[in-house]
Amino acid sequence: MCVESLRPPLLYPASITRYKLIFSICAVYLEVLSLPNNKLLLVDDYIMLTKFETKSARVKGLSFHSKRPWVLASLHSGIIQLWDYRMCTLVDKFDEHEGPVRAVCFHQQQPLFVSGGDDYKIKVWNYKLRRCLFTLLGHLDYIRTTEFHQEYPWILSASDDQTIRIWNWQSRSCVSILTGHNHYVMCARFHPTQDLIVSASLDSTVRVWDISGIPGKPGGLRKKNVSPGMGGIGSSDDHHTRNPELFSAGDATVRHVLEGHDRGVNWAAFHPTLPLVISGSDDRQVKLWRMNECKAWEVDTCRGHYNNVSCVMFHPRQELILSNSEDKSIRVWDMAKRICLHTFRREHDRFWVLAAHPSLNLFAAGHDSGMIIFKLERERPAYALHGNLLYYVKERFLRRLDLTKNKDVAVMQLRAGSRAPVYSMSFNPAENAVLLTTRTHNVDNSSYDLYQIPKDSDPQNPDSPDSKRSAGLTAVWVARNRFAVMDKSHQLVIKNMQNEVTKKVTTPPCDEIFYAGTGMLLLRDSDGVSLFDVQQKRVLGTARIAKCRYVVWSASMTTVALLSKHTILICNRKLERLCSITETNRVKSGSWDDSGVFVYTTSNHIKYALTNGDHGIIRTLELPVYVTRVSGSSVYCLDRQATPRVLTIDSTEFRFKLALVQRKYDEVLQMVRGAKLVGQSIIAYLQKKGYPEVALHFVKDERTRFLLALECGNIDVALDAAKALDDKGCWEKLAEHALMHGNHPVVEYCYQQTKNYDKLSFLYLITGNLAKLRRMMKINEIRKDYEGWYTNALYLGDVPERIRVLKACGKASLALLKAATHGYTQEAESLASHVEGGTIPEPLPNAQLLQPPVPVQPMDTAWPLLTVAKGFFDTAVASGKSSGVSVAAMAVDISGDIAGDGWGDDDENVEDGDTALEGDAEGGGWEVDDDLELPPELEGTVSSVVGADGEDGYFVPPPRGHPPTHGWTQRSQLAIDHVLAGAFESATRLLHDQVGVVNFEPYRDLFLSSFSHSRTSFPGAPGLPSLFAYPSRNWRTAQTKDQLPALGLKLSNLMDRLKEASQLTTAAKFSEAVEKLKGILLAVPLIVVDTKQEVSEAQNLLRVCKEYVVGISMELHRKCLGKTTQDELKRSLELAAYFTHCELQPGHQILTLRTAVNLAFKLKNYKMAMSFGRRLLNLGPRPEVAQNIRKVVQACEKNPVDELIVQYDEHNPFTVCASSYVPIYRGKPEVQCPLCGASYLPEHRGITCTVCTVAQVGKDSIGLRISPLQFR
Repeated sequence: MCVESLRPPLLYPASITRYKLIFSICAVYLEVLSLPNNKLLLVDDYIMLTKFETKSARVKGLSFHSKRPWVLASLHSGIIQLWDYRMCTLVDKFDEHEGPVRAVCFHQQQPLFVSGGDDYKIKVWNYKLRRCLFTLLGHLDYIRTTEFHQEYPWILSASDDQTIRIWNWQSRSCVSILTGHNHYVMCARFHPTQDLIVSASLDSTVRVWDISGIPGKPGGLRKKNVSPGMGGIGSSDDHHTRNPELFSAGDATVRHVLEGHDRGVNWAAFHPTLPLVISGSDDRQVKLWRMNECKAWEVDTCRGHYNNVSCVMFHPRQELILSNSEDKSIRVWDMAKRICLHTFRREHDRFWVLAAHPSLNLFAAGHDSGMIIFKLERERPAYALHGNLLYYVKERFLRRLDLTKNKDVAVMQLRAGSRAPVYSMSFNPAENAVLLTTRTHNVDNSSYDLYQIPKDSDPQNPDSPDSKRSAGLTAVWVARNRFAVMDKSHQLVIKNMQNEVTKKVTTPPCDEIFYAGTGMLLLRDSDGVSLFDVQQKRVLGTARIAKCRYVVWSASMTTVALLSKHTILICNRKLERLCSITETNRVKSGSWDDSGVFVYTTSNHIKYALTNGDHGIIRTLELPVYVTRVSGSSVYCLDRQATPRVLTIDSTEFRFKLALVQRKYDEVLQMVRGAKLVGQSIIAYLQKKGYPEVALHFVKDERTRFLLALECGNIDVALDAAKALDDKGCWEKLAEHALMHGNHPVVEYCYQQTKNYDKLSFLYLITGNLAKLRRMMKINEIRKDYEGWYTNALYLGDVPERIRVLKACGKASLALLKAATHGYTQEAESLASHVEGGTIPEPLPNAQLLQPPVPVQPMDTAWPLLTVAKGFFDTAVASGKSSGVSVAAMAVDISGDIAGDGWGDDDENVEDGDTALEGDAEGGGWEVDDDLELPPELEGTVSSVVGADGEDGYFVPPPRGHPPTHGWTQRSQLAIDHVLAGAFESATRLLHDQVGVVNFEPYRDLFLSSFSHSRTSFPGAPGLPSLFAYPSRNWRTAQTKDQLPALGLKLSNLMDRLKEASQLTTAAKFSEAVEKLKGILLAVPLIVVDTKQEVSEAQNLLRVCKEYVVGISMELHRKCLGKTTQDELKRSLELAAYFTHCELQPGHQILTLRTAVNLAFKLKNYKMAMSFGRRLLNLGPRPEVAQNIRKVVQACEKNPVDELIVQYDEHNPFTVCASSYVPIYRGKPEVQCPLCGASYLPEHRGITCTVCTVAQVGKDSIGLRISPLQFR
């Protein structure tokens, strides 16, 4: 029983007499006294769990989609919002109504919804097309509710014009008007299965209407309508203009008129299955009515609200009633006992509407500043797994499911008691006993039950054994016949099988315990989880995770997964951290696979996680499930109705990654050959982990193969892919990589394909291929490419050819100079006759002819590379193709050199080889004699060539190490750590995701200055470059591999800057103050703090800087305004008034109020001046200032009027738009800067914030992240 319901309301209608009041209060008390044991504990049986919440204008209408996780909210501002409550995102919004929208409803099958508003219009929308299809006109006043019929193409609407209308949305016509109410009709609802309508009106009555037709006459409404499968939205005409007669009898009749409320009725609704009606009224009462074919009567009244009841409804699947009220509360009532079970309150917001999901345990409530989506009880089933047996609780029965035989039986019936579901279960296989914990909203009332499971029980009629019940928050087994209990005072006690306390254990402060093996417990506190030895009474290890909710151990108890709301922390047996995974959706459950992969579920996915941190999505879920076991490709789970389900998954992806991590390359190769590994995620994973050659074996896309081949240095595969693509960009990229590898034949081929003759000529020069260089010169001559022709002649040192080039291009004077310089006298004389003047120039006396060096040996093959051992995958794939290779080996040209160019090419005895070749081919085959007498000095040389690993002459170079800065970006998600590592791109990406930064130009100097002090430099050995050292900020506690860079900017530095800005503000140096404040705003995302208190201080610093920047910017804008026209004076006064509402320090607040007082008094706005003066006096100014202000207030009190009407309401809280400097009053739509929090009008969404100058206004972002605590 809710205690508040025992208080008498503050105000009662005048019609209730004193005796009636006393009687009603006594009835409530008698109702309480009739409860079992006279206990008031039912308040805690239902817990409202808020799943999603929005901030907006007042919500007047709500509707859930039947299939998708969507909810419609119609706002008092005229906007209809479509939200995805599972992803917590706004899907769409619709704003064609003029004025408040009070009603909205989804269609059950079609992609439609209907809305009604204060513009007297009913609009039918298609949310796929994102537009209004048509409008139904006919109502003459505000429309209160609209609803689709579950089966027929009808829309029901209720209006303030005192009528109810039924519309056919296919023919777009009004088929009936229901008249009879003599005041506003606040609500009208269809019956779920029968041809009935219930309506509620401010005439204090509830009416039940029969719409099946007049009794005894054929016909009825349904014969006038198109069937659901016919017609449709497209078949329209002007039917919406043909309305039936307003006061005709029609086909709907009033079956019952329910009178009993003393004031107007705001809501009424049918029970889904029983002949009951519920109603809520302005008399603060919820009444329950029963009806039959002949009459209807009041059953009982639920009292407890102390303001108007706005909405009321039956729970779709339980014997409960939900109501909300303008007293800012939602109440849950027991329908049988008519008592309040739970009350949920808000501090400032009145509730207006309720909605229930058609099939899920979800409810929505609209209030003054948005809506909330909640459920009434925890839906996670309690279960425990032992081997192949799953024990779980369903409908007050303990059931056992054999996962191998798929045999599900009830083993016992649970003891009746609290309505609350079982919170957790702990199973003891040795004693065949189970501990069931029941937790209520008030944790002091939590309890546990110890059951001994019967060995032989009839599944059809299971036994109901006695349980040992005691108070306690949690109970888990710690030994064969001992279990641990955490009592309500958070003390740990150990009990035996008789539920007797054997000892009390002193533990560190904790609020929850979990099983951790025999004699061990996991203790949860606010910061993490500790491994506690019960016998030794000491902590063995700790792991930091915020508010751990569930613990999942592997079968071998070697690894554990700690699950919080959005985080998964995987640790080993000693609670040493292995990896951490953060999810955007809520983590629901998890289980370990046989291979050591953790499979877990979120609200909408089944995912996997490896112990090295790799994770991914396995499949999508329509509804959340709770994993109990994973075996192969089967996931055994329970849904929210505690029904066992088996889901099939494709485990190829995580088995493939696990084999790579564990270096089981034979399994990897088998999956590459047999499995269908597709998708960019697998390719990106292999690239990230350094296995691009693995992806080459199963990727079919040529462009992807080309890029992978370049990455792993496989020029041959890249060449084949480039031939298939035949793209200029690919040829250029292949030429660049082949040149780096020294494979100049491939480079030559690429240049030929792109016709890059200049680079081709230079390639022939550096490889000494003079014959091809001359051929290129001839090609350029044919193409009349004089520049290339001359360049090739220069490369070759061919002077006559250069003279020819100059003559051919008309440069005779240059040709004469070249001939004379190089001593070609005859050619010079011939050219002199064609040159003006006819004289041969004299060459310089010290001139020398420079000839290109002659190649010692032309390079016909690729440059030699260091021979390394083949990788596993190259060897395995090559062996898979051994048959084809052997055939190719038989076809080797005898005249060629069969041996490679590697080690050991020299023949030791040429004569023996010749003798062998000259032998009789028809003899005994090859006469190869291994018993050669070698010199003693050669005995050790053969073995020395063989490496330690058995490879002949192969050298494996060591891998290149990573600098310390590489680990900074891997271990930290803070932007400053990426800046200090020089990873500016990832730093900008983090700032964009966290605080919505889009303009990074102001961060240039901050990034460079921060990066410059991230390392120190000191000289090395002579002739060698300087060496670098990287200072660490956690060098005292962290190992070398876990260290993070030292910081140059701290929160205390920013506080000092704020003091300087405050002094500049006091001195009226506004421009300098704004510049310093904006610098602080930019620097806050680039600091690191260690405690939650410092995080709050940094956020408060942002807020203070924002308030000052907005206020000072308004003042600077005001000073730039003219003072000639009345509009300019009004605007100046408005800005001065707005400045007084900025949250400044008291000293600065006094200065703003003095400015506003003087300006208002000069402009004869005495009422405003008086208000500003009183506010100023409340701040306690200096005596001389206070005396002057009191004189101004006294002068204003004589004539408290305003001559100028300005846009300013001091009694209505508001924020100031940082762009247009106009007030945004509470409840009006606004958007904010994700970095500094400055407010803007919605039309400014998408602009760059004028306060911080870097963030995008209205952008969805994660939020400020400046501490590792915010990622746990």
